[in-house]
Amino acid sequence: MINAKITGIASFVPEFKLTNDDLAKMVDTNDEWITTRVGIKERRILKEPGAGSSFMGIKAVSKLLNETGTNAEDIDLVICATSNPDYRFPSTASIIAHGCGLNNCYAYDIQAACAGFIVALQSGNAYIKSGIYKKVVIVAAEMMSSMTDYQDRNTCPLFGDAAAAVLLEPTEENIGIIDGVFHVNGEGLQHLLMKAGGSVSPASHETVDARHHYVYQEGRNVYKHAVTDMVESSKDVMTRNGITVEDVDWFIPHQANLRIIEAVGGRLGIDENKVLVNIQHYGNTSAASIPLCLDEYKNKLKKGDKLVLTAFGAGFTWGAMYIVWGN
Repeated sequence: MINAKITGIASFVPEFKLTNDDLAKMVDTNDEWITTRVGIKERRILKEPGAGSSFMGIKAVSKLLNETGTNAEDIDLVICATSNPDYRFPSTASIIAHGCGLNNCYAYDIQAACAGFIVALQSGNAYIKSGIYKKVVIVAAEMMSSMTDYQDRNTCPLFGDAAAAVLLEPTEENIGIIDGVFHVNGEGLQHLLMKAGGSVSPASHETVDARHHYVYQEGRNVYKHAVTDMVESSKDVMTRNGITVEDVDWFIPHQANLRIIEAVGGRLGIDENKVLVNIQHYGNTSAASIPLCLDEYKNKLKKGDKLVLTAFGAGFTWGAMYIVWGN
């Protein structure tokens, strides 16, 4: 029996910090209002001219290869999870692969919004378990500032830019990615989307003037679904694998909103000391949020630790994964 295990993890965040006080100079808001509602104090913003999500992805993957001592020629596949591709085509994964000198791999993007990392992880797991590939890089790269409306006080405090990557390799031990549950409900479309820029509403003077090329979110509806769905999917993956919240060593939820994280943890009844959180420093980095958080706390993780990851994003799409840490 072959499992896929995470053998390395690395991340990159831009240097520039956009604080709540900075935002208060741009829109009608303040530090107390933002901190009370979403728990975010600052977020990182990519300022390099002409740079996009691939810039951060290249940084994260290069660091991953260096820290794991992996030869670029040995990478078989790169899957990039992003809602902020450099271009509509080609894939951002292909740009990252080229930028990192990964000359022998295939590369493609997936788009599952904020759930993108765990969806990509499930795909990478399948390639490893099937024996098709032996070294798979999963990278989440999100320049969320590119779709953030800094005139909208409700959404502009939420998002930040980041990238993070993991290396998957096969193991015959009973560790690694054990199971995952995933769901989608297309009725969520109207509540969380970018209204223009796709084939339904191509870019035009009218769509730009209407500010339809930014994130549109109905916060109350998204909050309700996010809490319920992340709780239920986490319960499902634990039940399927015969573990309880007491068995879980670390719970890593998508870092969308501190109130959501607290509500999910509270409903699951999980010890708050087991819940990994870094949203206060980075905001919501979409698909990059879970691996960014894992990288920050990786020195706490030890071989055999039981992890539950859960995320919720536009679509609606959501799910949870059960992982036994392999390092």
